[in-house]
Amino acid sequence: MRILQLTNKNPWPPTDGGAIATLTLSKGFFLLGNQVTILAMNTAKHYTLLEEIPEHLAAQIDFKLVDVPAKITFTGAVNNLLFSDLPYIAARFISEDYSLALIRLLQEQEFDVIQLEGLYLCPYIPLIRKHSKALVAYRAHNIEHEIWDRSRKLSVGFRRLYLAMLTRRIKKFGMSYLNEYDVLVSITERDGEFLDKLGNIKPRITSQTGIDLSSLVPTAKDLEFPSLFHIGSLEWGPNQEGLLWFLNECWPLIYRKYPELKFYVAGRNAPHWLETKLKMANVVFLGEIEDAYQFMNSKAVMMVPLRSGSGMRIKIVEGLALGKAIVSTKIGVEGIAANDHEHILIANEPHEFLDAVSELIENKELYKKLCKNAVQFIREKFDNLAIVSSLIDFYKKQLDD
Repeated sequence: MRILQLTNKNPWPPTDGGAIATLTLSKGFFLLGNQVTILAMNTAKHYTLLEEIPEHLAAQIDFKLVDVPAKITFTGAVNNLLFSDLPYIAARFISEDYSLALIRLLQEQEFDVIQLEGLYLCPYIPLIRKHSKALVAYRAHNIEHEIWDRSRKLSVGFRRLYLAMLTRRIKKFGMSYLNEYDVLVSITERDGEFLDKLGNIKPRITSQTGIDLSSLVPTAKDLEFPSLFHIGSLEWGPNQEGLLWFLNECWPLIYRKYPELKFYVAGRNAPHWLETKLKMANVVFLGEIEDAYQFMNSKAVMMVPLRSGSGMRIKIVEGLALGKAIVSTKIGVEGIAANDHEHILIANEPHEFLDAVSELIENKELYKKLCKNAVQFIREKFDNLAIVSSLIDFYKKQLDD
């Protein structure tokens, strides 16, 4: 099949969950014999030159990049608030240059499937209909308005009011494109059922983000035990919220009980105010690191204290694949189907995080069991080629009907 993926950011380098979810699928498409093209917005925040994409990857996937700044500015936010009904976060990705590039591409090439990577590509559906007969697939990476609604509940004052307005706008925006696509691809079954309840009536498949098992090899060679760590994009609001809550509410309890224990924090694009907050006893801030998997292999217990967000947390899946003992909230493990005390430890309150860390430090058998079960769980449930093969079969069936 000839598959075109539309993205609102360049998936190379794959340094966040959205980019990983896009690129992992693209590689799977190629390895299973499909022709893959990515038309990506090259935003100011994730700007990449075409020549920076590795040659072996460019040989597999035809990358086409369109400059779309999509910058968030105070003036832009105010103008949007006063003079538009669209959510500002979505309006930034409605681009004339991207529209023109898409039209040219559809005039030059024919595609069997055009896959929209996320809600903010849906405004291009009418244009696709006009210039292509391809099957239009909306791949829901998450429930966008749920992310902001959960952040609203954790906020106060003007921020809470603004997020309430933004949540309403994003929900209205999403509802306006419900059933405008031909098929729905949800990354988690929970999100698929959520969209069905909102009114989706189009054929749907759950196709979670798979893992390239050959690139995630667990090793305990240089393991620091005990140690705690957190890794993820530090420019993403839910990661910031969760990390700050953990540092303020959970870490003092853990540090008091284990004064020699260190908590390592790694991630890209941490704002200065967050770096300042990370200056606490035995908290080691590393910033962006060169080899994330090597770092993860070197530390013992992964902390994912998410209290907002939506979709599937790729970093948890990667951590499980590397055989990490993981402590996360119920929100953090949504869509992964990992069981408490079998594959992962679930904690939602400060004392529960303390209890979970204590269990893993003092009960080495539990720690080893979680690490072993984690690897087996990922091998059984998240093999990328098996997942992509199922999605391709789904597309072929829809094209034949």
